[in-house]
Amino acid sequence: MEDQPVLETDFNGLSRSMPSLPAAWYFDPDHYSREMTEIWGNNWLYLCRAETLDGPQAFRSFEVAGQPILILRDEQGALRGFFNTCRHRGSILCQRASGTLDKPLITCPYHQWAYDLTGRLRATGPMRPVEGFDRADHPLLPISVAEWGGFIFVNLDPEAEAFETLYGAETAYVGNWPLAQLKLGHSYTKRLNCNWKLFWENFNECLHCPNIHPELSDLVPIYGRAIMARRDDPAWRETADETAPHVSGRLREGAESWSVDGSAQGRLPGLTDEDLDTGQRYVTVMPSVFVAHHVDYVRSVRITPIGPEEMEISAEWLFHPDTLAQFDFDMAKITDFGILVMEQDGSACEMNQAGLRTRAFGQGVLMREEYEVFLFQDWIRGQLGEPMLGEAPTSRASRRARNPE
Repeated sequence: MEDQPVLETDFNGLSRSMPSLPAAWYFDPDHYSREMTEIWGNNWLYLCRAETLDGPQAFRSFEVAGQPILILRDEQGALRGFFNTCRHRGSILCQRASGTLDKPLITCPYHQWAYDLTGRLRATGPMRPVEGFDRADHPLLPISVAEWGGFIFVNLDPEAEAFETLYGAETAYVGNWPLAQLKLGHSYTKRLNCNWKLFWENFNECLHCPNIHPELSDLVPIYGRAIMARRDDPAWRETADETAPHVSGRLREGAESWSVDGSAQGRLPGLTDEDLDTGQRYVTVMPSVFVAHHVDYVRSVRITPIGPEEMEISAEWLFHPDTLAQFDFDMAKITDFGILVMEQDGSACEMNQAGLRTRAFGQGVLMREEYEVFLFQDWIRGQLGEPMLGEAPTSRASRRARNPE
C-alpha cells in the first residue's frame, strides 16, 4: 500500500482513504499563529480591486496576517507596498483606512519622519543630525505587490516569486474575461465561527451539495450526484461523449448563468462559446481567494482568518459598465443566489467546527471523492514544513484543471 499512488490515474479520486489533518489544527492558538506566519505571511493574498486605489498618491491600509501594511500609488500611478511602520521607533504611519495623500510624502504622525513614495527616508522631523545615522539605511520596509485583471495582491515577502510566474497558467484559463474593465456592483461580508481551512475544504468537495445546496444542485445537476466533474466518476469513460448536464458538468438545460432563475443578463465581451461551455470557470489563489467567472459577471470570494475559530468571507460581484447601465438590469437575481449558496456553506462550516473539539475525536478520514480536500490539506502540510502524504503538486492549479474535459 505504501507504494500505491494516493491519487487515482484514470479518474479524479483517492486510491484509498487518507487521514485528515489533526483536529487541534482547527482551534489551537499556537498552531493558528504558526499558520499566520508560515502560510499567510509567505503567499500572495488578495486585498482589493484596483479601482479602489484611484490615481497617484491614493493609499489604503490593511492588516495582513497580523501585520500592518500600506499600499499606494506613487506619483506615476505605479503600485507600491510597505509595512505600515515608521523606521524610527515603530509607530503606525497611516492611521486612515484609505484616502489620497496631500503631497507625495508619507509622514509619521508621531515624530514627523517623512518618506517619499518609493519608501526612501527624506526627513527626520525636528531631530538634529547625529553621528552614525544615515537616512539611506532606514527606508520603509517593502512588501511585494502585484495586479492581475484589476485584482491587487500582496505578499509580505519582498523577495517573493512573481505572481505571474506562480499563477500565469491558471489565470490564462480565464484570459478572455475582460477582468480589468469590470466594476464593483455589489459586496457582501460575513463573519463565520469556524477555522479558515474548513471553508476551503468545503469548497473543495461536493459530497455535501445534494443536502446543503438543493438550489445549486438543481442549477448544476452533476453536483446533485455529489461529485464536481465528469472524471470524478470512475466509469466516466462510458459516458465520455454525453453532453447531458448531470454527466458533463454543464448548467441545467436552459440555464446560462449562476442566478436565481438561471438566466443571464447579457454576455461579457470577448468570451467564446468554449469559455462558456460549463457555465463557470474558477481561478483559485491559495490561501485567500477564489474567483468565479460566468457569462455575465465575475464573483470573487476572499477568505480572511480572524482567529483560530473565526474567519470572514467577503464577496464582490463585478460587472461590465454596460451591464450596470442596462435599464432592466436586475442585480438581485445574481447576488441573492450567490449569497444563498455562501450562507449555506457558512452554516455547514460552523457545524463542522462545532464538533472538532470533541475530546475523543483526534483526526478525521478522507474518502475517494475528497481528492481536492486531500490536495489542499497536503498543501497545508507542505507549507508548514510537515511531511506530505501524496504526490508533489505539479502546479498551483487544481487536479480538475489538469484534467480538462
